[in-house]
Amino acid sequence: MLGLLPCFYPGRGMTNTKQKDSVPTPLMWGFAFSLALALLVNYSGLGGRLDASLLDAQIRVLRSASPAPAEKEVVVVGIDESDIHYFNEPVALWHRHLGDFLRAMAVAKAQAVGLDVALPERSFNDILPGYDEALMTGILAARKQMPVMLAITVDGAGKPRQLLRKFQLVAGDDGTAFALFPRDADMAVRRFDERLAEDGSKIPTIAGQLARKLGRDPAPGIIDYSRGAAFNYIPLHTVLEWARAGDTQSLERQFAGRTVLLGSVLPVEDRVLQPVNLAAWEENGNQAPGVLIHAQTLRSILGQGLVQPAPAWLAALLMFGAGLLWFAGLRGWVAFGVFTLLAGGLFAADLWLFRQGWHVPLGGVVPAAFFALTGRAGLDAAFKLKERRLLKRSFSGSVSPVVMQEILAGKLSPELGGERRYVCILFADIRDFTTRSETMPPEAAIALLNRYFQRVVDVIHAEGGAVSSFIGDGIMAIFGAPNLMENPSKSAFAAAKAMQHEVANLNRQLAAEGAAPIRVGIGLHAGEAVIGHVGSSARHDYTAIGDVTNVASRLEGLTKETGHGVICSSAVAEKLDDKEGLAPLGPRAIKGHTPVEVYGWGKLVQDDQVHRDTMEKHL
Repeated sequence: MLGLLPCFYPGRGMTNTKQKDSVPTPLMWGFAFSLALALLVNYSGLGGRLDASLLDAQIRVLRSASPAPAEKEVVVVGIDESDIHYFNEPVALWHRHLGDFLRAMAVAKAQAVGLDVALPERSFNDILPGYDEALMTGILAARKQMPVMLAITVDGAGKPRQLLRKFQLVAGDDGTAFALFPRDADMAVRRFDERLAEDGSKIPTIAGQLARKLGRDPAPGIIDYSRGAAFNYIPLHTVLEWARAGDTQSLERQFAGRTVLLGSVLPVEDRVLQPVNLAAWEENGNQAPGVLIHAQTLRSILGQGLVQPAPAWLAALLMFGAGLLWFAGLRGWVAFGVFTLLAGGLFAADLWLFRQGWHVPLGGVVPAAFFALTGRAGLDAAFKLKERRLLKRSFSGSVSPVVMQEILAGKLSPELGGERRYVCILFADIRDFTTRSETMPPEAAIALLNRYFQRVVDVIHAEGGAVSSFIGDGIMAIFGAPNLMENPSKSAFAAAKAMQHEVANLNRQLAAEGAAPIRVGIGLHAGEAVIGHVGSSARHDYTAIGDVTNVASRLEGLTKETGHGVICSSAVAEKLDDKEGLAPLGPRAIKGHTPVEVYGWGKLVQDDQVHRDTMEKHL
């Protein structure tokens, strides 16, 4: 009955002797597919977005859990709304104020200064004579003391706005630079790279040019937003008040020996998305004034340096290694737990590397691990479901539903052997069927047996019993194994009565067909038995072995002597709540055993109609 089960048992899988020494083809294809998915994510832009999100999370963790100071501070002088009201003139006419600012930086002995403001393309001397010269003299005064960098901006079409020629000449060929940043797919600025021209060539930027002036080579890299506190700024008019009041002490205290950047901090002007909020004076949703991006870039370049991405081969190697997790064959929550631990470990390792000046892109590594673990778990689940369906389709007619459920749940061991269990055993046999079958064609005998078995097997299963075997016209069923029952005797007795009811119904059909009725004797006994697989490793049955089985079989034989449809032992009777119809028959001798106290139910008589009426009376 269960002889073939070990070959298809859940968790073992179906073996192929030709592939014992090689990885099954479906696994290799699955591995290749999961790795291809990870590569697709990595190079389709999704990987870049994932890596950017992880990078932002790392920066936030480092800033909150392990803040580190900036080695080189940059001072920001901001143009805010108070400056707009203070000067009371259009920003385009601030030449004199900008010139005074540059002269103040020379007095303050600043290390370098950059103007992240849009300077005019034309002269205003015709309107306000001397305005151009006020700015030019300020540039010259500052250049004598420090590097000065003027911003070149671009229009809406991306074309550079040219400075007034005489401003360009005074600043010098290396005194102007573009106020541009490379932006990621989400328009955030995370990296410094001067390869911003349409053909991919370098163009000078404010941060890059100032770094060169200060003796640092600004190679491309990731801006280290994790270092330094959020920026505060000094309003422009405050700086000019110090300068005009001759407050050299305040100027030097704020700017001496430091790089200074002047730019707009107005709420809706020149805002750029960044990983964290660097503006200490506002909650800006990480939309920072552009001047703060220049300042943080300079902090990074002039300090420990920009964070360098790990070599591409390392990320590719990690992706491949993560993809190999496919062959771990982990399932369900175990796979999810391993993925969580791995992703957390990679994140923590990258945190440490970031502080050492390196960043490993995880946008392909994490998806590779995810697809490998979940993909393999999904494939195994699909194979297991297919195997379960094959088992059910192949053996549902060979084993009882309760046995099949235990097999599919992996609770029923396919190995030979068993366990001790309290059960109730039912034996049923058709009276004189051998004699009857001698007068019938074999096909008719089998058809009658099948009609009978169809009815009584359904009844046994309905009461939770497991059919152990068919022995000619006899049947053996177990109650209480493989699934535990609170009262196996009660279920077995209910099944026995229902079986007699079904026999009565079948006899009505046989009478209508002109055929003789059948009579069935049922024996029940309860006790401990060893439940499990009996036989050889190639062919075995799930059955019950022990005295309880032998006694139940002998009690079934007593039905011939007593004329009852059901004979049960006192071990069964004492477990019944409803004993109506049970007749005590006293101790009875049975072959090969000491006498057993028995009870009878459902008296069998020779007259067919009386037999049916008697059974229906009890049922």
